[in-house]
Amino acid sequence: MDTSILLKTFIAVFVLADAVGNIPILLVLTKGMEPESRSRVIDKAIVVAIAVLLLFAFAGQFILSYLDVSLGSLRVAGGLLLLLIALRMLQGDLDTPVIDQERDVAITPLALPLLAGPGTLTTVMLLMSESPNPHLSVIVGIVAAMFCTWLILRLGSGIDKWIGVEGEVIITQLLGFLLAALAVQIGSTGIKELFFT
Repeated sequence: MDTSILLKTFIAVFVLADAVGNIPILLVLTKGMEPESRSRVIDKAIVVAIAVLLLFAFAGQFILSYLDVSLGSLRVAGGLLLLLIALRMLQGDLDTPVIDQERDVAITPLALPLLAGPGTLTTVMLLMSESPNPHLSVIVGIVAAMFCTWLILRLGSGIDKWIGVEGEVIITQLLGFLLAALAVQIGSTGIKELFFT
């Protein structure tokens, strides 16, 4: 096992997953849920994120080539998805748990693109090509980083009781604005990759 590749994978995946930064978004998206339900959302999001990262690590380049999809397109799609969520946050449409509606927030947007976004997917694909036999190192690095992310999200999900109702409204609006900015940034990076490089 290549320790250097393992450390690079762990650091890259952990930093890009941004567990601490995603805690407030998790709280907003799961507002109104019981703690047990929120924990299940976290568990599912981590499992899905690990599965997607491993899939892209081993077959990402083939999948993108086969579908003729560029990383720029992935960034644009991820940015649009986050922008839709941000607009709902700013309009106050997230008063009920999204998990009880038509789709599951554990998969979108938590697992994709917040925990396993275009940057993370690109990174693991590149790390797989850095040495002749990096497979085990990349796998261990991904799983270890996601385990630490899971711990942080589980611990952080309990802070909502200290925020209060007014605090939730303020945080929702602020995070909606910041998430919209992040969405535009991701999307604009993708547009540059598609049209200007």
